Amino acid sequence: MNTVISRRRLLVAGGVLGIGSALRPLPAVAGTERPVLSGSHFDLEIAEIPVTIAGKTSIATALNGSVPGPILRWREGDTVTISVTNRLTVPTSIHWHGIRLPTAMDGIPGLSFPGIMPGETFTYRFPVKQSGTFWYHSHSAYQEQTGLFGPIVIEPAAGFAQRFDRDHVVLLSDWSAEDPADILGNLKFQSDYYNYGRRTAGTFFDDIRRDGLGKTLSDRLEWGKMRMAPTDILDVSGAAYSYLINGRTPDANWTGLFKPGERVRLRIVNAASMTVFDLRLPDLPMSVVSADGNDVEPVAVDQIRIAPAETYDVIVEPREDRPYTLFAQAEDRSGYARATLSPRLGLEAPIPPMDPRPLRSMADMGMADMAGMDMSRSMAPNPPEESVEVDNVAMMPMPRLNEAADAPEGRRVLTYADLRATRPGTDPRPPSRDITLHLTGNMERFIWGFDGKKFTEAEPIHLALGERVRFTLINDTMMEHPLHLHGLWSELDNGQDEFRPYKHTINVKPGESLSFLVTADEPGRWAFHCHMLFHMATGMFREVHVS
Repeated sequence: MNTVISRRRLLVAGGVLGIGSALRPLPAVAGTERPVLSGSHFDLEIAEIPVTIAGKTSIATALNGSVPGPILRWREGDTVTISVTNRLTVPTSIHWHGIRLPTAMDGIPGLSFPGIMPGETFTYRFPVKQSGTFWYHSHSAYQEQTGLFGPIVIEPAAGFAQRFDRDHVVLLSDWSAEDPADILGNLKFQSDYYNYGRRTAGTFFDDIRRDGLGKTLSDRLEWGKMRMAPTDILDVSGAAYSYLINGRTPDANWTGLFKPGERVRLRIVNAASMTVFDLRLPDLPMSVVSADGNDVEPVAVDQIRIAPAETYDVIVEPREDRPYTLFAQAEDRSGYARATLSPRLGLEAPIPPMDPRPLRSMADMGMADMAGMDMSRSMAPNPPEESVEVDNVAMMPMPRLNEAADAPEGRRVLTYADLRATRPGTDPRPPSRDITLHLTGNMERFIWGFDGKKFTEAEPIHLALGERVRFTLINDTMMEHPLHLHGLWSELDNGQDEFRPYKHTINVKPGESLSFLVTADEPGRWAFHCHMLFHMATGMFREVHVS
């Protein structure tokens, strides 16, 4: 990591010193998509390249010279062979996110393999047992944040359940010219370092006018006791990030083509390191047909909240011969990404204003509806003790699967409760045991973990091969945590019984308690972690050992 950081800084400094001719922007848009590689054998090369995004030049980690990496198109039933050569000066890796495969092919340094050393080539080989929209990314240092990620599209062997005339990949990401290690250092120094929307004296008087003096004072005092702020929505905001679609800034305006009357499938991937997006197409309803690569009964919505690592497929049917804006706001409304769906290149639709900035509530702190209750202890099972690694314990976490993301009245927003698989799950057995995990952290110290322990302090979670288990997650923090279990499907327990949706990433809201079922059908050492990159890096990571 020190080598990567020093080279990154050296390159940027080099532009100031007069060697700027070596710097180049991302390649110009060729057609309407990123580079595409199809087939069953792939030769990939990881190397550093200089890029200029939003007017700032920095070093990126590229795959085959592309940032983001190329779209990989596979076919269900094939066996793919992927040779990855490391041209960096530090180890690297690629993890195939959401792909069911043997543990040795999962790409997690220190768990499933040693990593790919500088100058070496590692060959991944595995059968493709599924179809849908997935993605890949590095699991080494901060290479995911510096550009080493890309989409995977797998065609089903039996054909698509939903008819469509064309499809486009919509790859969301957050980009910063700042070194990722510097971003994390700033968060460790001051957890709200990038929160430029903190409440002020002006907002205090605005709240008094709206809510009255008594309610406003009470609210301020409650947040003061917890040493937290309701404006802490995302750890890293648009103060550090540019938000991109398919590697393009809003000004660059990536464009996906359509013909009026067509059914267009949008394969939406959130490859951001730290950003939850709220995505919509003004004037154009979306029909959600797949979640995390698995078909669901179509759900008509106007907006989707998509956490890091999640994927959704939607079908839209533009009837008019005009462009439409694809608009993805960061959850804290500190910036946005946008692209265009258009019948022709060169057209733009109006960019809508961002929605009002949301605020955290007492429900987000797991403290709603507490009147007359014992406030001395959490109502949740096995709550952790407050410590230097735990600065909040949800007193009354609750199910929030049917709660929609922030949106103006009248806008239909997807919830987890809406997701219903198109066919029953493959394992009808009830779970043989329950495993409860608290998602914990200390905001001031910027430390994250499970049950008050960082990865270095925790033992692996052991599952017997073939075992059926229920995991219950309780979020004791005020931040979102998209949890990803490698190697195994997570069946979200959302009230759909045997039609529970299969997901590879489950976003847990602040103050929320939710459950999912797992069948331990693949042996090996698997990672289980928050997909907020800096949460994982500072402790929210566990090993699940199936044997």
